[in-house]
Amino acid sequence: MKASLIPHTIDFKKVALETLHIEQQALAILATQIDVRFVQACEIILQCKGRLVVTGMGKSGHIGRKMAATFASTGTPSFFMHPGEASHGDLGMLVKGDVVIAISNSGKSDEIMMLMPLIKHFNIPLITISATDQGPMPQNADVALTLGELQEACPLGLAPTSSTTATLALGDALAVALLDARGFTSDDFARSHPAGALGKRLLLYVKHLMHTQHELPKVRPDTPMGQVLFEITDKRLGLTAIVDEQDTLLGVFTDGDLRRLIDKEQGFDVNRPVSEVMIKNPSTISQELRAVDALEQLKEKKINQFIVVNTHNQVIGVLSMHDLIQAGVA
Repeated sequence: MKASLIPHTIDFKKVALETLHIEQQALAILATQIDVRFVQACEIILQCKGRLVVTGMGKSGHIGRKMAATFASTGTPSFFMHPGEASHGDLGMLVKGDVVIAISNSGKSDEIMMLMPLIKHFNIPLITISATDQGPMPQNADVALTLGELQEACPLGLAPTSSTTATLALGDALAVALLDARGFTSDDFARSHPAGALGKRLLLYVKHLMHTQHELPKVRPDTPMGQVLFEITDKRLGLTAIVDEQDTLLGVFTDGDLRRLIDKEQGFDVNRPVSEVMIKNPSTISQELRAVDALEQLKEKKINQFIVVNTHNQVIGVLSMHDLIQAGVA
């Protein structure tokens, strides 16, 4: 076996904690930089009639991509524009009515400075994020947001570490402030994440998943038990609703009730009317309930199905635990 090339004197845990401590200090310094400029930046973005365009080179660009994605998913239309590609044709992405956030820790990215003439020509508001306000970028900005004099966690002081952490945190602060100002809700967030688990949990309602019409098991109270079993088996939902002529819910009978009935009576009479053995006043839900809330109620009541009724207590559907699992809610 080859000897390890890593000196045994390195205390990895100690280095990790030192790194986190330095980055915590960077965030504390960033907090001192949140002043009227932050408010001005938020107001400019809120007044934007176009898109919020985020740009940055290198590691700043990676952070910028994440910032743009966060803005877009929290109610602020946004995208990332690579400054190098922008000067080779992609600058057509930028139009009047947009707002630009340009990120450069040094405040003097050559690639971003090449974009300044067009930004000024279109009178596009420019917000910069840099360590200080000294540099051609912040000097040309409408609002120059600063991170403060930070110590990089990299022991060489070269790799962006604390500065990118602070920039990311500042982007999150902007996004959350704007989210709050717009009155952005969980429903709004879900609409931009329809395929994700969160979107399913927030956008799906009982009415989207319940079984209705020909899939809905229901019988009259005088229906013989033999026929009731056929209805339960045919509709494959593990129960049937018992309703009157107006479809008003009178009771429910489940396959679990059947097993308990057989155990109790050592069999059952197929001609017996279901009204004699049905469960009265069963648990019901509204079709306007979120599917995720229906799931919680199923778990709380320790049952597998709900009868769905309207405001007149008329049966309009059945929702089962299997439906929720299949839809990705559970």
